[in-house]
Amino acid sequence: MASDYARALGARLRGIRTQQGLSLHGVEEKSEGRWKAVVVGSYERGDRAVTVQRLAELADFYGVPVQALLPDAAPTGSSEPPPKLVLDLERLQSVPAEKAGPLARYAATIQGQRGDYNGKVLSIRTDDLRTLAVIYDVPPAVLAEQLITWGVLNADARRAVASED
Repeated sequence: MASDYARALGARLRGIRTQQGLSLHGVEEKSEGRWKAVVVGSYERGDRAVTVQRLAELADFYGVPVQALLPDAAPTGSSEPPPKLVLDLERLQSVPAEKAGPLARYAATIQGQRGDYNGKVLSIRTDDLRTLAVIYDVPPAVLAEQLITWGVLNADARRAVASED
């Protein structure tokens, strides 16, 4: 019988896998057979104990810190308002580092805090944009326009920033 902790650990494993858009068979394919779908599924259900070594290897495979897989590391976030701004993390990688460095570091910090490792998009709040504006030493509206120009921020951000004025 699975313990509560094993089930919670399994839920975290499943959450990270699904954030990355992978099915159990997708994990097996992407890992070229290193991670069998049936084994990963049994970890996720809490039916099979996972060693620390295997957990570290699985975290490496998913590209997340081990702490992100541990149940106590799960972000709460239930009382937060819905995000208004979306960063395109894939497009961010194509922006020169001298321009995007502060934004990339900030986004990585938010991902770590939230345990959000899908790697494609990241929702941020208006407060995050204001903080980034301080870092870039420009008004939030100017930064929003620059990020939209780079293709890393959704155009709806203009409305979110305009409502702040």
